[in-house]
Amino acid sequence: MRNISFKQSKWLGGFIFLLCLCSCQLNETPFSSIYTSTFYRTAEDAEAALTSVYSSLADLYAGPAAIMVPDFSADQVYPRPVVGRDTYTLFNYDVNYTTVKSYSRTNESPVAIWSSCYSGIEKINWILDKVPNTNMDATRRSQIIAESHFLRAFFLWTLTRNFGDVVIKTNPSNSLDSAYLEKSSQKDVYKQIYSDLDEAEPILPDYAAGSMQKGRPSKQVVEGLYAKAALYNEDWTTALSKAQLVLTSGLYKLMDDVRDVYDVSKEDEARQENMWAFEEESTSPGRSSQLMSLYGPKNADGPEYGQSSYGSIFAYQSFFDSFDPKDARRQLLDTNYIDRRGNLVAQKDITPITTHGVLVKKYQDPNSVGGSAAVNIPILRLADIYLIAAEAENELNGPSDLAYSYINKVRERARISDLQTGLSKEAFLDSVLQERSWELFAEGDRWYDLTRRNRFLDVIPKAVNDVFPTRAPEPKHRYFPIPLDEINANPKLEQNPDWK
Repeated sequence: MRNISFKQSKWLGGFIFLLCLCSCQLNETPFSSIYTSTFYRTAEDAEAALTSVYSSLADLYAGPAAIMVPDFSADQVYPRPVVGRDTYTLFNYDVNYTTVKSYSRTNESPVAIWSSCYSGIEKINWILDKVPNTNMDATRRSQIIAESHFLRAFFLWTLTRNFGDVVIKTNPSNSLDSAYLEKSSQKDVYKQIYSDLDEAEPILPDYAAGSMQKGRPSKQVVEGLYAKAALYNEDWTTALSKAQLVLTSGLYKLMDDVRDVYDVSKEDEARQENMWAFEEESTSPGRSSQLMSLYGPKNADGPEYGQSSYGSIFAYQSFFDSFDPKDARRQLLDTNYIDRRGNLVAQKDITPITTHGVLVKKYQDPNSVGGSAAVNIPILRLADIYLIAAEAENELNGPSDLAYSYINKVRERARISDLQTGLSKEAFLDSVLQERSWELFAEGDRWYDLTRRNRFLDVIPKAVNDVFPTRAPEPKHRYFPIPLDEINANPKLEQNPDWK
């Protein structure tokens, strides 16, 4: 594959493309056909167009709204009480995200999720409209088109799991009529997601270590996203069959040591499990997230947390306590650390906001540059695929031997005993959701497990501590409100019913 690497791409081409073509939100003025008629003529134009789509993906994770918004809403990690971040922990945001805007946190908010996804979709729609006629190698052209379908499916899935019914946009905004659309039902959104993934699956190459461009999807990544989207859609048959395609391919495998998945020095090796990730780069050209600096203790500047960290996110003590002490994944949490002078800092001194702060170690980068790191942020991991298969098999056939084999594969890597046999279907589901919480914590996943299974109203009020002693979500918080600026800009767009 000769496509431009996301991590090492020439951002100049993407920047030019951004200036010429892409719409950032649904309320943008459609671009003149002068630009669209002169672009997409060469292979370089097509590559630059696709690179620009990845800039929208980077906006999601560099912000990093895709991680912080759902995680602050869930029961694993919480923010230092800074207005605009604790908004999601306390569920006190409104339809205009007023508090967030007042403190310049829009890049960490659902507003950023909405705008980044539709920015990416708009760029994709121009690619799908123009690249089929671009004069270039036919095989590479078909790969660009397939990759664009995959990314549109991902953006749509991200939108629907955050906002419910959303706008399905499959044509570029070359007129006001095409720019303003009404929402579609989730049923139709998933239909479009499936359609896009069906376009991508037969075209994109199988994963081959060392040959895939960093941050780009393989055929198995398409199947993995298909499985996860189907799981959210409660389409258990599709979820299981697509997950099994990934697992039986034998092309990916779990790392022996779960800590190696997040070791910045082993990121090339870790791609055998970390199927698709936002590939951070702390130097230019490239994009980086602030997760490393937010998760580290304040002013750590030590051998574990790099040159600069702010002490802004911690894990709940109750979440740390939920692990079996023998669970290898608990080593990705810590109640102390070594400071820059080599001293052991005890838990009571980790942060001034509580004596029960727990550090998350998934995003450490000892060689970080200021607040920028090169550690990758997982989007889709093989362990997730095993747990998707376990949940879907349980829904179809109950807690069968096959369902147990899938969940036990993850537990074995965690160095804990196999799951207790003889569970009921409901108890097995509880175990899968708990396993997902232990395995995927701080990766922006847990909140969606709670909302898709409609358990957040029971779980979240129990996830409290001395920093946030009371948390009171309401039914309307299952989905975020559509940003009011978008409602005002698009006369066909209606607010989510629970937020009217």
